[in-house]
Amino acid sequence: MSRPLIAVLDYGIGNLRSAQKGLERMGADARLTSDPGLIAEASAVVLPGVGAFGPCMTALQNTGLDLLARSAATDGRPFLGICIGLQLLYEGSEEAPGITGLGVLPGTVRKLPDGVKHPQMQWNRLEVKTPGPMLAGLEEAWVYFVHSYAAPLAGNVAATCEYGGPVVAAVADKNVWATQFHPEKSARPGLQLLENFVNQARHR
Repeated sequence: MSRPLIAVLDYGIGNLRSAQKGLERMGADARLTSDPGLIAEASAVVLPGVGAFGPCMTALQNTGLDLLARSAATDGRPFLGICIGLQLLYEGSEEAPGITGLGVLPGTVRKLPDGVKHPQMQWNRLEVKTPGPMLAGLEEAWVYFVHSYAAPLAGNVAATCEYGGPVVAAVADKNVWATQFHPEKSARPGLQLLENFVNQARHR
């Protein structure tokens, strides 16, 4: 079986290697990279992210990977955003007023509802809203979250979780997949999602 080349964008924040290792375990030739040539050659691209919207977006811009990420997300290749990587796909975030996101997806990332602990740092159950290849095998799965902000509840929502009301857990928009939860920290369900993504890259 082929090992598709997947570029995991390395823009110098957090532990990006855990996503790379999860993809390798699921059969990909995953490379942690900032090399434009390798990113252009890759069958699929992953944008991880940990921490806060502002520093992550600034780091992405400072490395020049913002343009490459936007291009990869809009050229039809399988693209996966993880945690803050999901949030960066939007136009902006309440967490960082004045800092513009990638604008691949419409809307603004909002703070989690009042009345619940911030951040949500726990396992929570997925409620699949839009079945498809992204979440195959993850119906009602328990996955791991660490976040205080969430994407807007819009038409591209693939799954939610309950946390003071429905909160976006995953989005799917054509070739773009993104999860607010951490697949690489979500045991077997997380590996299932990464395997689903690797299969998309393999059959591109």
